[in-house]
Amino acid sequence: MTDERTKAETLTWLRRISGDLATATIKRLEDTLPWYAEMPPARRSSVGLVAQAGITSFIQWYEDPTSTPRIAADIFAAAPRELLRSVSLTQTLQLVKVTVEVTEERVAGRGDDVREAILLYSRDVAFAAADVYARAAEARGLWDARLEALVVDSILTGETDDELPSRIAALGWHGHGAVAVLVGTTPPQFDVDQLRRAARKMGVDVLVGVQGMRLVLVIGRAELSGRVEPTVELPFSEIARRLEPGFGPGHLVLGPTVTALVEASQSARAALAGFAVAGAWRHAPRPVDADDLLPERALAGDPVAKATLVDRIYRPLHAHSTDLVTTLWSYLDNGRSLEATARELFVHPNTVRYRLKRVSDVIGWDATGPREALILQTALILGSIGTDLTRRRSPASRRV
Repeated sequence: MTDERTKAETLTWLRRISGDLATATIKRLEDTLPWYAEMPPARRSSVGLVAQAGITSFIQWYEDPTSTPRIAADIFAAAPRELLRSVSLTQTLQLVKVTVEVTEERVAGRGDDVREAILLYSRDVAFAAADVYARAAEARGLWDARLEALVVDSILTGETDDELPSRIAALGWHGHGAVAVLVGTTPPQFDVDQLRRAARKMGVDVLVGVQGMRLVLVIGRAELSGRVEPTVELPFSEIARRLEPGFGPGHLVLGPTVTALVEASQSARAALAGFAVAGAWRHAPRPVDADDLLPERALAGDPVAKATLVDRIYRPLHAHSTDLVTTLWSYLDNGRSLEATARELFVHPNTVRYRLKRVSDVIGWDATGPREALILQTALILGSIGTDLTRRRSPASRRV
């Protein structure tokens, strides 16, 4: 009976001094926590509401300890949603600590049971705070994942709009300048965090898109604080090679480099087209550049690949010298034989060798290699088809 009377008296006293406790707590916050003093008035008021709610909830908890879960949730319900984004978990725990210290000082001498109750309650509040921030972080992570998937899907389809830059900024994209898209398969146990860490060490940022069995990375150069590698920029082919272990088995295709993220859909289209036909190249390396799969992409009907072959190979050669085009045709038709080509063109084999070197100088592909010979022959065929169609459709040819 005496214990009940003592507890009732303590509760009455606590209710009477709760306002003074809240005022003393706010004063202590201003004196001891610099971040609190620097906050805008509206946010300081919100923090004060949280402190006052904590004191009120402790009194209710002291009266009925079984109400812990509900009361702990009510404390943080007093704060507006934006407060969770501006006050960190560390700062929240500092707030709890100051409030407990002030309360302990005021109840000193009221008995060990009150002091023990404060310690137990502060522990529960600390765990409740961690739970609130964990749930907020989880919700933020899920939202980020959905937004990232939306951004990657927009890049892949090329259906960009005015909101894309703001969405990318909301994801915290650190990329600036050149961008390339890497397409492969999703591993059975996909660890996106490990993939991001590997990218960060190389000074690049990534947007990750998982589309069933297909894994897409949009890679952009960035200045990141966690970078470990030297400051020399790695080529995207080397970056892709180092990221390769993060993909599942199968082909891995790197799209061409573009100058900015807003142009990433060009790299994505090439990478996806290359990924679709990579199986047609029996010994394709991993990773492989999408431009190394131009013949397969052209045969599959990719208009970008067709235009690329004509623009990069046929037209430059034709504009430079018709002799180079004729020599390349003959060399490829004769099984890459110097002697057979020389006999057909009535020139010396050294002349053929010189012209082939000129071909390599003009377009950057070497006709003496089997893979590059296929690329060049496909370009000649496509260029000739286009030229023949243009000739047939010209007004002069119709009059004749």
